[in-house]
Amino acid sequence: MKLFQIEEPEGGPTDPAAPGAAIGVDAGGTRAEVAFSVGGNAIVLEDREGFELVLAVPAREAGIAAWQELFEGARIRAERGLARPVTHAVIALASRPESDAETQLLGIAERAGLTVLRVLSSSELSAGASPVLAAAILAEELAPRPPLAAAPDPG
Repeated sequence: MKLFQIEEPEGGPTDPAAPGAAIGVDAGGTRAEVAFSVGGNAIVLEDREGFELVLAVPAREAGIAAWQELFEGARIRAERGLARPVTHAVIALASRPESDAETQLLGIAERAGLTVLRVLSSSELSAGASPVLAAAILAEELAPRPPLAAAPDPG
């Protein structure tokens, strides 16, 4: 048996400190959905057969552990589907949380490895818009961009 190695065109891995992908998470129903957008075209990410995660949305007053489990599951689903790290998210909720609750939610997401770019409520969306797809498109727009690599010195 022969092994072979596939490398990036430039030879090395990308900067590990660079931001990962940004996703949209709809936590406004009983089950969360996760989506990713490229060029304004969003798609809902699903788990592979045999690796399904149940992303049950906890009650607002649920403990930190339940919300952290949801955000970790959303990140894992996205990383498996995209085959790349995920570090940022826009979260869509049924209604806007109060200031203290939103601050706590942001901290919980951060513990799960997600920097929240924005929290949306369904009232902020256009009529008929899919919350998860709208969140993914907004996440793409708000996501930090990795710094451009310096051009090689021609001389």
